[in-house]
Amino acid sequence: MAKLTFIGGIHPNDGKNLSKRKPIEDILPKGEMVYPLSQHIGAPAKAIVAKGDRVLAGQMIAEAGGFVSVPIFASVSGTVKCIEPRRVVTGDMIMSIVVENDCLYEEVEMAPKAPLEELSREDIIGIIRDSGIVGMGGAGFPTHVKLSPKDPEKIDYVIANCAECEPYLTSDYRRMVEEPEKVVAGLKILLRLFPNAVGILAVEDNKEDCIDTFRSMTQGDPQITVKALKTKYPQGGERQLIYACTGRKINSTMLPADVGCVVNNVDTIVAVYRAVMEGHPLFERIVTVTGDAVVNPQNFRVRIGMSYQEILEAAGGFRIQPEKIICGGPMMGFGMFEMNVPTTKTSTALLALTVDEVAAMKPGPCIRCGRCVEVCPGRVVPSLLADCAEHFDEEGFLQHNGMECCECGCCSYICPAKRPLTQEIKSMRKIQLAKRKK
Repeated sequence: MAKLTFIGGIHPNDGKNLSKRKPIEDILPKGEMVYPLSQHIGAPAKAIVAKGDRVLAGQMIAEAGGFVSVPIFASVSGTVKCIEPRRVVTGDMIMSIVVENDCLYEEVEMAPKAPLEELSREDIIGIIRDSGIVGMGGAGFPTHVKLSPKDPEKIDYVIANCAECEPYLTSDYRRMVEEPEKVVAGLKILLRLFPNAVGILAVEDNKEDCIDTFRSMTQGDPQITVKALKTKYPQGGERQLIYACTGRKINSTMLPADVGCVVNNVDTIVAVYRAVMEGHPLFERIVTVTGDAVVNPQNFRVRIGMSYQEILEAAGGFRIQPEKIICGGPMMGFGMFEMNVPTTKTSTALLALTVDEVAAMKPGPCIRCGRCVEVCPGRVVPSLLADCAEHFDEEGFLQHNGMECCECGCCSYICPAKRPLTQEIKSMRKIQLAKRKK
């Protein structure tokens, strides 16, 4: 039987053995907390506290700035120190609420709004919105917007993205191992929003223990199936996941809902469960700290707003001074030049590597081997698109479907000439997306 997968993709060294067997450890921050008002796609949140105000963990400190926006909650108790621009992992200066942590960790009273069976569809979506939940796999799209398609009756599949195909990352794996009941229960909550949908737990086949656990838990449940996907990067990409699970195709001009699908990351689904069943807003998440330069690679449950420096110290610091520090994974993450920046709702990992292999590469001319085309899941010609981008040929870039690139990095990884194909294409895509917004 053919394994469920997509066309293209690569098999990089996954590096997951460094942290996959380490149970999730709770850590509490000691230093000041920084809450950027832009932690998601869409309008920034608007601060509703002022300097000198005392706040509690779980208290809303910024309200949504529009429909495509979500509120932000304090993750510790303390006093608002200031509201000012602070640097974030991308290097940008973002208006942020800074809270002086009193290390008491006092919380507001949290309780579910009502029993699940008494909640309407609108109630559930409202709870998700008011709890500040966004896509926690990296994109940060407000979850209540994703769960509000024009025709809910036309949604056929609600897919739980359990692939975690990015090398080194193991936070979703630990979540599935340690809290599988919350993943399944969260998926069932989402299924209540779509009367004609079935649920899919989509797991790469290198996580056999998770597949076995989920199948045992959903045995006899006609509403949920478990699908074992071929282990391949970027199996967890939204387009690739939908195709592997359903055979349906989407492009850059479409949304998953256009083909009857809704996709959510494991951590997002657990956040939905906690919001609806426990009344717990989103102010913590699991972050993988890993890499061969880290003393004790680990998965931590951290309070959002905590600095990366504190999380690194909880992992024992650096064994050797790394040549490369990455926020996220090696394929789609980005380099960090400073550790004293805050974690956000979309922070997935801190990766520290002793050798910066990319910096040591010397790009050469294209040898027309076609390997980038073979591995491209977007089915475009990366070498051609990179040439268009390098020469600012916008017309040629669009003519050759440059916007279909998902920026996964497969082409750069496989290129024998070591050309920075993804980076060139990404720069042109950024220009085109900015023009579309105008």
